[in-house]
Amino acid sequence: MDELVKDQDGQSLSNRVAIVTGAGRGLGRAMALGLAGAGCRVVITAARETREIEALAAEAGPDSIVALTADVTREEDCARVAQTALSTFGRLDILVNNAGRGMKYVSERFLTEPTRFWEVRPEVFRMVIDTNVNGPFLMARAAVEPMLRAGWGRIVNVSMNRETMRRAGFSPYGPSKAALESETVIWAQDLAGTGVTVNALLPGGATATGMIPDGVPASLLATLLRPEVMVSPLLWLASTRSDSVTGKRLIANRWHGEGDAALGEAIGDAGWTPTTA
Repeated sequence: MDELVKDQDGQSLSNRVAIVTGAGRGLGRAMALGLAGAGCRVVITAARETREIEALAAEAGPDSIVALTADVTREEDCARVAQTALSTFGRLDILVNNAGRGMKYVSERFLTEPTRFWEVRPEVFRMVIDTNVNGPFLMARAAVEPMLRAGWGRIVNVSMNRETMRRAGFSPYGPSKAALESETVIWAQDLAGTGVTVNALLPGGATATGMIPDGVPASLLATLLRPEVMVSPLLWLASTRSDSVTGKRLIANRWHGEGDAALGEAIGDAGWTPTTA
């Protein structure tokens, strides 16, 4: 198993239970390993990468990670994932909404040949929106009740750079992540005063994940962020040090140092700053 990571206070998260969706590879795998390495017990899901999540769970051991094949677009699957966390580990503290579908489903050449919105197949548009917008809603809806009962919880929505949300040829992926940030802001307000926070976390640039298509030039691959960039800010969000932080977005590649001192330029408001216009 990858090197164990402690939370930003150097303390164990052994009293916490987390769900990480889309954990078969990339960001989800890195975040699941980071949480487990800090002592958190984790339920990981994937809709397609069953072998990958089962291998990860076997590597970590059943006391650390439990793998479930589940589709976040299905309400019954989301309920089953939350119930598994409760029945297996007795509680549910953290939800990381990482499962997503990207632009490669629109075109394998999306990085070099932008697809105009009317050229996107409607079934692909619906699939991306269903996974990236409806999926986090269904998972958060399934997970929030035990958090509310406990008076403490974390919902972390994996987002992306605002520039990419506005990038030509990035429909429907860009709009889906803009919607997710809106969900982040609104849910944070809905949960104000409950002890449950909602924040967005993003790498801060193109990252080496399954969303990068085959055939990308080696020069571009060399510039990609590593998925592990997400771990340190996630562990801070999972700790009690972030109790007062909600409705924010953390940019992982701007996270320098440890704990509160690392916030610096890494933190800002989720969504967009309101104007009077």
